[in-house]
Amino acid sequence: MSKLKTQFGTLLTLLIVVCNFSTLVAQDSKVVLAESKLKVLGTSNLHDWEIDAKAMSGKATMAIEAGDLKSIKNLDFAVEVEQLKSGKSGMDNNTYKALNSKTHKTINFKVTNVSKITEASAGSFTVETQGDLTISGVTKKINQTFAVKIVGKKAIVSGKTKIDMTTYSVKPPTALMGTIKTGKDVTVDFKVTYN
Repeated sequence: MSKLKTQFGTLLTLLIVVCNFSTLVAQDSKVVLAESKLKVLGTSNLHDWEIDAKAMSGKATMAIEAGDLKSIKNLDFAVEVEQLKSGKSGMDNNTYKALNSKTHKTINFKVTNVSKITEASAGSFTVETQGDLTISGVTKKINQTFAVKIVGKKAIVSGKTKIDMTTYSVKPPTALMGTIKTGKDVTVDFKVTYN
């Protein structure tokens, strides 16, 4: 009987260890399009403009324990170029042409290194990363800091990034025979939910 109790005790201990370990296992998640937003904000010699991303995708693997973000194993994100919409077809077509959308259909970002995770408040974290940003087939390494809010099994990633489009060999679009010229810098404002 005591041997049976010992075996039961060993089994129980093993189950407790496995259960505790499972809370530390990284969770695989995907972008939830219905709960995600991304805007590209820019300027021109006439007026400021903005474009919304209507289609995006991505995956992430994060280790989350009791609402605490322990690590990010990987995180990537992609926007379909021809699903960037301003509400003005002429501007959209100029954007697609500038981004060479027929050849390079997506804009991609992939985290290559997480240098620091800082808890800002309960369930909210500031994450400092380095990653590869690919626009129009040109890839550059960038530093990207973003906020992560943990809500249940969801991770809401948000932030802003300023990009000089000429760094990616993108010529800023023009309109009306060159009389309207856009600035070379744009700001990407994003709030993306992974679940």
